[in-house]
Amino acid sequence: MFGDVIDVRRVSGDSICGVLVGCDSHCIPFTEMSFVEYRDVIQNGDTAIVFLGHDSMFAIKVQQGGATQTKYGAIKHSTDLIGKKYGSKVTCSKGGWVYILHPTPELWTVTLPHRTQILYSTDISMIIMMLELKPGSIVCESGTGSGSLSHAIIRTIAPTGRLYTVEFHKQRAEKAEEEFCDHKIDHLVTVKNQDVCKEGFGVVNVADAVFLDIPSPWEAVRYAKSALKMEGGRICSFSPCIEQVQRTCLAMTEQDFMDISTFEILLRVYDVRTVSLQLPDLGTGDTNNQNTPGDVKNQSKENSWTDSQQFKSGAPLREMAGHTGYLTFATKYLS
Repeated sequence: MFGDVIDVRRVSGDSICGVLVGCDSHCIPFTEMSFVEYRDVIQNGDTAIVFLGHDSMFAIKVQQGGATQTKYGAIKHSTDLIGKKYGSKVTCSKGGWVYILHPTPELWTVTLPHRTQILYSTDISMIIMMLELKPGSIVCESGTGSGSLSHAIIRTIAPTGRLYTVEFHKQRAEKAEEEFCDHKIDHLVTVKNQDVCKEGFGVVNVADAVFLDIPSPWEAVRYAKSALKMEGGRICSFSPCIEQVQRTCLAMTEQDFMDISTFEILLRVYDVRTVSLQLPDLGTGDTNNQNTPGDVKNQSKENSWTDSQQFKSGAPLREMAGHTGYLTFATKYLS
């Protein structure tokens, strides 16, 4: 069913339709909900985000007759979701409420099912910028993993670009392909189940950029070079350990990559909240006051502080994510 290359596209007349491989193999028009094409109304079969709060949300698949349980009660898909607008406030069976949001790569990153460790928006934004991705770009990626970065790349290179993503693990590759089909972005991606360190990306001189997130990226650098266009391109390697970075940089130098640089992206989050503070009473400043030093001392003890007042204050969180990994970038120049 899977094969070596999964390129799920079908041309029907003047339009291109998605084929859901491994599911029903039926044609899905791109007018439906897509992670790269937005619309207003929730329909049967859509992926939607149930938003309970900034730190509490999850993805669901809307199904006629289906229901979703939340801590505020049940949401009935047929009556509460289908036909309603994205962004609607939905009242649950216990009286609480949630928002139903249109899926985006950013929301998918925080709600996707984890099959591997994933990249988050902090690193993803740097990768997309430093690889100079834009609509129409051709990108090679390994490994696909849980598809967090893949969705962000596809949204960036749409509507005319293409992502070639390679995943060594067969079940993960199949699941990623199923999600691409389900999210109506399969026309922009080709999934390959193979070892990039031994077989490469399966394409030569077509990519504008290459991204590596594998245990031994130095073994795939030569394949990355061959996948990049003859006129040059950019490469990025993500590694959690500095020893991996060192070996990858050596491999990039041996393959004549230039402008090699490594970054560690650290995010510091501040918690903004309201606090109560007392203000000191500095007096009226009357220079004609004839009070004795003893009187002034007693007044300062009694009236040195006014009533407390409310202020907005910000402070770093007590606990926050630290090191994620190192991003190493380099450039392939004209051959």
